[in-house]
Amino acid sequence: MHSEILDKINNEVKNGNKVAFAMLTEVKGSSPGKAGATLAYFKDGSIIGTVGGGILEYEIINKCKECLENENDSLFKHLLNDKSEDTPMQCGGSVTGYIKVFKPKPKLLIVGAGHVGINLYNVSRTLDFYTIIVDDREEFANEERFKFANEIYSGNIKNILSKLNIDDNTYVIIATRGYEKDLEALREIIKNDPPYIGMIGSNKKWEKIKDDLAKENISSDKLNKVYAPVGLNICSNEVNEIAFGIIAELLLVKNKGDLSHRKDKKLKR
Repeated sequence: MHSEILDKINNEVKNGNKVAFAMLTEVKGSSPGKAGATLAYFKDGSIIGTVGGGILEYEIINKCKECLENENDSLFKHLLNDKSEDTPMQCGGSVTGYIKVFKPKPKLLIVGAGHVGINLYNVSRTLDFYTIIVDDREEFANEERFKFANEIYSGNIKNILSKLNIDDNTYVIIATRGYEKDLEALREIIKNDPPYIGMIGSNKKWEKIKDDLAKENISSDKLNKVYAPVGLNICSNEVNEIAFGIIAELLLVKNKGDLSHRKDKKLKR
């Protein structure tokens, strides 16, 4: 059963889904579940394995749901007696366990494989992203230029993007070769509401794109979530440094950070 659970977890993570995996690490006294018992809880609410059934399993499943939502691992302990508030049972023992959340790699989608795109890719190489490259030109979007990218697509940008799974684990940077391609890409991506969309270009260009999409009834709430012009202002015109500022902004959003500097946070002694 354990190998079956692990195989299922591996397949789910490969498909971009989070999984909560619970294990009883210590059992004292009488308990319906034994040390080493495991259970996996999936995004769709399905379960494989068991930690003993009944009230105990119900509480552990609820904790798995919570861990899946906040993406945090967690320890748990339950007393199995009539004085316990959450697991009132007659067993008289206790169980201790751990919930591990398995998460797929965050996806970095770079739309535009030109000078900016290749620099964005190079800066991101040291980070733990599943990288997807999209461009309408095969001479730019190819395995020779992006040797270690996970997926590379060339052709009609709209058609390619419509087939990709752009979800809440996808971070997008749009840096195509021109206004029309940027507009085409954003129009397709924004409907998926990923947590980060950044777009290269000037304020003037962004205002024009925003006006065009607003006329297509794309809501201001969605448009205002776009980071455009993209990137932290690092006071540089060097494309590799601009790329660094863009990736830094993306990480700031991904990790729910802010721009306060660490040196300004006084340590209490």
